[in-house]
Amino acid sequence: MADEDRTPEEEFQELMRQLLGGGGGGLDPAMLERLSGMGIDPAMMQTVMQHLQGAMQSGDGGISWDLAKRQALHIANQDGHGVTTGERSEMDQAFALATLWLSEATTIADLPNPPKPLTRGGWVEATLPVWQELAAPVATSMADAMTAALREQMPEEMQGLVQNAGRLMRTVAGSLFATQLGHVVGNLSKEVVSGGDVGIPVMPDGEAAILPQNFSDFGRDLEIPEDQLALYIAARELAHARLFRHAKWLRLHVISHVAEAARGVRMDDEKLQDLAERFDPSNPAELQSIIAEGGLIVRTEEGQTALTRLENLLATIEGWVDVVTADATSRLPSSVRVAEVVRRRRAVGGPAEQALGALVGLELRPRRMREAAAMWRAVTDAVGVGPRDALWDYPDLIPTSEDIDDPAALVARLEARARGEEPARDEMDDALEALLAGEAENETGPAEDETRDDEPEGPRPV
Repeated sequence: MADEDRTPEEEFQELMRQLLGGGGGGLDPAMLERLSGMGIDPAMMQTVMQHLQGAMQSGDGGISWDLAKRQALHIANQDGHGVTTGERSEMDQAFALATLWLSEATTIADLPNPPKPLTRGGWVEATLPVWQELAAPVATSMADAMTAALREQMPEEMQGLVQNAGRLMRTVAGSLFATQLGHVVGNLSKEVVSGGDVGIPVMPDGEAAILPQNFSDFGRDLEIPEDQLALYIAARELAHARLFRHAKWLRLHVISHVAEAARGVRMDDEKLQDLAERFDPSNPAELQSIIAEGGLIVRTEEGQTALTRLENLLATIEGWVDVVTADATSRLPSSVRVAEVVRRRRAVGGPAEQALGALVGLELRPRRMREAAAMWRAVTDAVGVGPRDALWDYPDLIPTSEDIDDPAALVARLEARARGEEPARDEMDDALEALLAGEAENETGPAEDETRDDEPEGPRPV
């Protein structure tokens, strides 16, 4: 059959054969001309094919995180500027004074590394590894689901052709997801004021930073003296970084909660089927829009439970940071106003943070921050700074969701502990004691009334 007599279906089959062939020569010129007639940009298809063939030849078939990084840095650096000498000096002064004030508000030690100002691009470079770790479960799920859906939509006569196309499909879906993640992180770099602004430990351990360009945008219409605003933001950033540096288990604790919540999302099968049926290769913007809006994500019941646990944990962290920062900056005339602005901003989140929630199915906003802050305030007033901060020494000591609901019970336990009294027993204590008693009996052998008559009394020889 002559080339010009091919049907559109046969044209697509030939395109797939060239894509899956992995040859380095690119598309046949005649094929490029026919793609133009089909309404597909040949230059775009040539670039896509080269990228996909390169990914297939690499053998990993994974997510192109380099693509995400390039996209994020492109957006971050478009309107970004460097840190001036004046900005660096102002931030250094704010961090130095905030460090002194924090020493009076918390017993948690100072950071080993000096805090620093960062550009938007610098923030992307520093935090992208964590974003990749958090997004990986959703990216893999999306790639697998899209692969399965597209295979189901292939005509019977093409099933043999796509039997080995799984890695290609995963690469397509992974590239789309990576591009969208890079877009979100790049835009997020325009919103965050400090390293810990999003509430999770995205900065390297023990590092604190402020983005002077975003700080200037943040305070422009607040009518608050810039030096007071800088001191408050510096104290809050240092408190956040100190906490994660002190409680070395906390970073992994938060990341594991985030990963668990991310694994609790799945792709909407019906929407995927519909998308596969009407997908137009000449209009990839539709698919990008659906991914960006979170239209393919559905949260499972287990995922919702995990998300609730994450929200409570983030609220517990943010509440402590809130109280410590308020005490450290109590000398500032505008501290209460700044605190309320920051609290509302964290509760609502910016456009890029909302886009991140749509993309990976995670909302990193601590919905119970006010209640958690009230709990930490009650604890501080009742037992003081030292016993309060000691609750971060071990994972099993940190306040629970029930403690946020009923701070009085937590305060009563801490006050009893301070007096040297044993805390009141509860059902958990009884169950644990019974479990340990059973394990001890199994280890020591039969009980006394089951001892054989011919066994000597007294301890058994070791």
